[in-house]
Amino acid sequence: QVQLVESGGGLVQPGGSLRLSCADSGRTFGRYAMGWFRQAPGKEREFVAHISSGGGTQFYKVSVKGRFTISRDNAKSTMYLQMNTLNPEDTAVYYCAALTGRRIEDGASYDYWGQGTQVTVSS
Repeated sequence: QVQLVESGGGLVQPGGSLRLSCADSGRTFGRYAMGWFRQAPGKEREFVAHISSGGGTQFYKVSVKGRFTISRDNAKSTMYLQMNTLNPEDTAVYYCAALTGRRIEDGASYDYWGQGTQVTVSS
């Protein structure tokens, strides 16, 4: 069973950086490809980034590519999202989840969602 907990959110100024973590307390983390999603107030949840089960393949939403980096450490059952050059449009609750379906940009293809961590980019 996968049990995910996000951390690392907070308030940051435009241009700043944050690193989010997604930790699994179960023993099956390494079996799953994983993803990060976000949801801003009044908006639908959107895909941010995806990483394969072994970590060798990553895929990003176009607007974050080059600014965000997804990574994972299967020995620690933890996934990360390094976010640089943040702007106010990145403000949202960020969620991690495990891929159980086929469409990596579709939230319906993911299960075992964490509770989310708030990221606020503001001066």
